[in-house]
Amino acid sequence: MGPITGIAIYLVLWWVVLFTILPLGVRSHHEMGIDLKDGGDPGAPVNPNLKRKFITTTWVSAIVFAIFWAVVHFKLITLPGTAQFY
Repeated sequence: MGPITGIAIYLVLWWVVLFTILPLGVRSHHEMGIDLKDGGDPGAPVNPNLKRKFITTTWVSAIVFAIFWAVVHFKLITLPGTAQFY
């Protein structure tokens, strides 16, 4: 696995993990009992904590990618078309 392939795999993995982590710990205005008099969406999150979720996504993705890299590096599985580069 080359560096460009590794970066591409990490970025795809990062986005998948982000969409997995986004709904965790989110409370909507409706769940909190906050009345929106100005016409806002009652399902919108009160505090989405995006910075914290981006940081969590980054380290979770790094751990999952490290496991994936180790499996590929030690040839527990092989990626198609990459055998000639080892």
